[in-house]
Amino acid sequence: MSQTTDAAAYNETSRRSFLKATTITAAGMAIAGHKSAAGANEKLAVHGGPAAIPTPDTDAWRWPRYTEEDEQAVLNLLRSPGYSANAALEQEWCEHVGVPYSKSYCNGTSALLSMFFALNLPPGSEIMVPSYTFFATIVPMRLFGLVPVFVDINPRTLNFDLDDAKKRVTPNTRAVLPVHWIGLPCDMDAICDWAKEKGLIVLEDAAHAQYAKIKGIHTGAWGEMAIFSYQMSKPLPGIEGGMGVYKTQEYFDRATLLGHYDTPGVADDSPYKKYNGTGLGTKTRMHPVAAELLRVQMKGLKARVESGVAQTRRLNDVLTQLPGLYEQTSGRSDVQRLYYEWNMLFIDEKEAGVSRDAVVAALKAEGVRADALSYRLQHKQPLYTEAEWWHHLPVIPELPGSDTANATSIALPYFTKEAPEMVEGYIKAFEKVWAHRSELA
Repeated sequence: MSQTTDAAAYNETSRRSFLKATTITAAGMAIAGHKSAAGANEKLAVHGGPAAIPTPDTDAWRWPRYTEEDEQAVLNLLRSPGYSANAALEQEWCEHVGVPYSKSYCNGTSALLSMFFALNLPPGSEIMVPSYTFFATIVPMRLFGLVPVFVDINPRTLNFDLDDAKKRVTPNTRAVLPVHWIGLPCDMDAICDWAKEKGLIVLEDAAHAQYAKIKGIHTGAWGEMAIFSYQMSKPLPGIEGGMGVYKTQEYFDRATLLGHYDTPGVADDSPYKKYNGTGLGTKTRMHPVAAELLRVQMKGLKARVESGVAQTRRLNDVLTQLPGLYEQTSGRSDVQRLYYEWNMLFIDEKEAGVSRDAVVAALKAEGVRADALSYRLQHKQPLYTEAEWWHHLPVIPELPGSDTANATSIALPYFTKEAPEMVEGYIKAFEKVWAHRSELA
């Protein structure tokens, strides 16, 4: 029996409703109206009034936050250098995600490079991927003759829009690569059901999702292969670092030999075992300092994630009662997400009765670190229009969901420590701005 019903229904409904700017429910308006009255008698800071947050705690979003235990682990490595931490991290990551094979890399980009090589697909094969992503999810494809098929995102989740993907599949499509954006898992049950029906390989870019799950299954454990990033902004900060995870020995063996000249873990009867000592031309091994940092950081990952989610909920549960203000969510009760770097909100200008730019300017004056974020869309970059770089040129589509996300998003910082005063300050600032939004309009 298909598991897609709830996820697909939500995606289509929420995407269409957002693009058409439907009105908020009557109950929501009543609650929001009460909340927005909180700052009605205070003059906006942008108009000369006192700021809601006169002295913002700029340490509230500092990251990474290394401890004495992290420092001691690095010091121990310096005193006795070696690579044993790499193998230990790989084993621990397999257990953490629930996969049989993993391999560490110097960064997430290298893990993606090895994943595309491991596919062993003929040149011209297409991989469905969102345009709303970092370049590394896509550009390494070209080194193996692979071609991206750009897929739209749901502008409320910032994740892969399966309904849009269904319209773009071609006879050359061989794989699908959703990206779990800033810690919110994609609807992998629905994506996997559809991919199985179409005979497509499921891959995952879980660079942002080191402790996220759908139906109790960790991101990265749904597809045949997946990658994670440990760059210093990520929930597990190794300063630099990446991990590839694999469902089969074949994928693991092939991926390993692209970036590692030695072959620990490669099956003795593998056709790639003979390349021990030479590899296949690159060396993308993780630095052992990163591995040591990550092993220590993993110990506190669960507690950090749970604390961060709880604090973000205390903020967002209030803010999303304001008319026309939404958060990044799939609306699913069986999803366990995390937050990092950004707490992404969206404004429906018609419902709010005020422009995003006016709101952001007013919030900044109140002491809120707000940004009218417009993320770089890959399909609009010149690289994808120049034939010399591709086996065949990607099709450049119209992606209205991606454009809508860029036109409506308001990025707040993710607080990386307990900061109750900042949470209260942000609530006060938003309520104050919303109470005066007719002036801003």
